[in-house]
Amino acid sequence: MSTPPSPPAEMFRVSDSAANRLREILDEQPAAPTGEPALRVAVEAGGCNGFQYKFALEPETRPDDIVIAAGTARVLVDPASMDLLSGAVLDFDDSLMGAHFTVRNPQAASSCGCGTSFSVE
Repeated sequence: MSTPPSPPAEMFRVSDSAANRLREILDEQPAAPTGEPALRVAVEAGGCNGFQYKFALEPETRPDDIVIAAGTARVLVDPASMDLLSGAVLDFDDSLMGAHFTVRNPQAASSCGCGTSFSVE
């Protein structure tokens, strides 16, 4: 099995706070026979602005996934989503409004109040 490609640094990266929180989440997961899951970050059509971010723990890496190192964890992004995540940063916000993963995306022309949907021009 070949190693999945890694993205150039300017494409999409993971902040230290997101990598640390992902590590905490993975450490709380029961051991799986297929190995440690990774966090999948995807962009899907929908939301109040046209696109929305989706986050999910995935047990397996797909052949075309782009694998991003996040400390000792991994983040998976499919090629179509990567086009809309170019230059973005996955971050983790822990504020009075709640704790959540967020994407700081320079391609987003507008976003909703909750930060999970966006539009591009």
